[in-house]
Amino acid sequence: MALKIRLSRGGTKKRPVYAIVIADSKSPRDGRFIEKIGFYNPLLARDHAERLKFDVEKAKAWMSKGALPTERVHRFFADAGLVKRVVRNNPQQATPKAKAQERLKEAAAAAAAGSEAA
Repeated sequence: MALKIRLSRGGTKKRPVYAIVIADSKSPRDGRFIEKIGFYNPLLARDHAERLKFDVEKAKAWMSKGALPTERVHRFFADAGLVKRVVRNNPQQATPKAKAQERLKEAAAAAAAGSEAA
């Protein structure tokens, strides 16, 4: 049984509140879970005390048993000093796509033609 430490959505429409839960990786997002270890309210300000709370000792215990946190939960744990932050670097993400590159080439060619005519 592969365990995940992940967010389970609650709250109403357009007003989410998430529970940080330990669940089997095959169970649905809002479905059955083993234990609730905290909560996250994304609607509150980043510096608000009630935005994120979780039990650090329970998180350590479950991770020692083999539970893996999801990306978002991993960030929370890294901010709390439980795990090392994973640095993500995708230089390809910022490059313009094919159509944008064509437009840039056309604009450069037009600018070069315009400067030669003057």
